[in-house]
Amino acid sequence: MNTFGRMFRVTTWGESHGRAVGAVVDGCPSGLELDEEDINRELRKRRPGFSILTSGRREEDRVEIMSGVFEGLTLGTPISMIIHNRDVDSAPYMEIKDIIRPGHADLTYLEKFGIRDWRGGGRSSARETAGRVAGGAIARKLIGLHGVEVLAHAIEIGGVRSRADYADFEGLKSTVERSEIRCGDPHAEKEMIEKILNAKKEGDSVGGVVEVIVRNPPPGIGEPVFLKLDAYLALGAMTVGAVKGVEFGDGFELARKRGSEANDEPYLQKGRVRFRTNRAGGILGGISTGEDIIMRVAVKPTPSISKPQKTVNIKTLKEEEIQVRGRHDPCIVPRIVPVLEAMTSIVIADCMMLQGLIPRKLK
Repeated sequence: MNTFGRMFRVTTWGESHGRAVGAVVDGCPSGLELDEEDINRELRKRRPGFSILTSGRREEDRVEIMSGVFEGLTLGTPISMIIHNRDVDSAPYMEIKDIIRPGHADLTYLEKFGIRDWRGGGRSSARETAGRVAGGAIARKLIGLHGVEVLAHAIEIGGVRSRADYADFEGLKSTVERSEIRCGDPHAEKEMIEKILNAKKEGDSVGGVVEVIVRNPPPGIGEPVFLKLDAYLALGAMTVGAVKGVEFGDGFELARKRGSEANDEPYLQKGRVRFRTNRAGGILGGISTGEDIIMRVAVKPTPSISKPQKTVNIKTLKEEEIQVRGRHDPCIVPRIVPVLEAMTSIVIADCMMLQGLIPRKLK
């Protein structure tokens, strides 16, 4: 499936070295103020080629809205968006088109489809996420009308942990926006960058952990059984290629605690039920409590590395050694941050529409 969502639906399309990538958003309410800069603002956060810490592929990633918007307002009809691929170099991939790259989806795509686009990984490339960010930009604006904000930041890279605290949300957001690697701790950021550059120098890569915060989520969104909010958010995150694990609130740490240590105690604040702690990450029984939603996502190291690795040639059916050439990120964590913000925004927008909190017609 290339479509995500129930009422607010995002379909992404395109291959890494094809003519373009893009997205179609269906189910967006009519009357939402929207222009291309709303989307480009988010795309700039994930575009490659503008830092020594990212891939050398230099893409401007400027979107063109093809349909669904008239006189600055959404029509309630499908919003089609295109992002042209401008800086494509498939030559390094021609040399290894019959060789399985370790850590990639080369073999699994062949097993499933019997054919694959070997240029830059084709559809399995992280390039596909540009369409998600475009769709997520619309979702972000939609939920923003209700005061809901989504912020993600790198809390670990190469084993270096950030001490940033999401309790100071505005301060964290300001620091993350200024950070080259989307980290809220300037001291940890320096060590993280050093880890990334050392890995790059050695022809290797590093992974990390991203924390996603939903501030001011409405209570009561998410379904009680098969579309639990945490399950849905986890699904959105796990559809991103480099993601290998998800936790909410205290997550796996809860397995080491007693119930008396794990429970969040309710209290009354001006007639509203609040919670003294947020170990559950803002979700109970699959439904939002109204507290901040906290999700953490494990991101594996970029599999494309220039260090020699053992693999198999599927044409000769012989074992070989491979050194992957081309332009690759030594750490995908900074560029996955806006992708996770996009997927989270899409899930929240969809759940709010399912709950009837966002009408199909805004104006």
